[in-house]
Amino acid sequence: MPFFLPLLLQAYDPEIEAVMNRSRKQKQEERAAAAAAATPPAAGSTPAREDGRIPVPAKFAAPFQACLDQAIESPDAGVAFAQKWRIEGGSFYARHCMGFAYARAERWTPAIVAFEQAAEEAERGGEMAQSARLWAQAGNAALASGDAAKARTDFDAALARGLPDGMEKGEVHLDRARALVALGDTDGARDSLDVALAQAPKDPLGWLLSATLARRSGELSLAQAHIARAVQLSPDDASVALEEGNVAILTDHEDVARSAWQRAVRLAPDAPAGKAAADNLTRLPTGKSGDKPTG
Repeated sequence: MPFFLPLLLQAYDPEIEAVMNRSRKQKQEERAAAAAAATPPAAGSTPAREDGRIPVPAKFAAPFQACLDQAIESPDAGVAFAQKWRIEGGSFYARHCMGFAYARAERWTPAIVAFEQAAEEAERGGEMAQSARLWAQAGNAALASGDAAKARTDFDAALARGLPDGMEKGEVHLDRARALVALGDTDGARDSLDVALAQAPKDPLGWLLSATLARRSGELSLAQAHIARAVQLSPDDASVALEEGNVAILTDHEDVARSAWQRAVRLAPDAPAGKAAADNLTRLPTGKSGDKPTG
């Protein structure tokens, strides 16, 4: 049904970015909190744990958590706390919290600066894994600001500092793919997505973005396979259901598309995914009257 193609390409792409940004913000908060609560190492530098998170030394753990709490309650208060703590010797943890607070306020330019400065300071202190994670956060702030070229540079910096195999490396490649898509480099995006899927196979966002990129590139068999995996991992996600319908309608599976879009509407009627699915449903033929959908 070729009349759907322009509609789907326009209706879905803004939503997938909204989903990605919400997910990254939530994960940023979870990781910052987990780092603050992590058991400090016995001595020396802070090696990566098996889950990829970096323990915070005891001398920084309490003020770091207090700073994060301030930033969640009030971004301005978090920035003020971080600035004072940095002067008092908070090291890159203070700059990390400052970037987090600016990101909470969606002040992306100072957030980028704070995360990059934190990454450089961490690297000077020999904390390469922390530096990599902070470069990645700078990249996400740059993506949120709309500066995809800056985001790509920061994600490349994160990967160059080295991350252990697993979820974190996969998510950096996933976010790098988002930047490359925005820059029009679909081949580079596909390469990063393939790494992301291998490193973080349980992250439904990776399969969702991969399916969307495959659909946009006309690789419908790949899109079918990858959206099926996303549905398996996240059956109650309206954005996944919307894309399942998008792929289904382009592969002549109207019943599957109808069911998927109806599920998206049930799951999130007021969200962009639900609204786009509802609009798509109005364009399907009724099956009785033979009316044609309007473009």
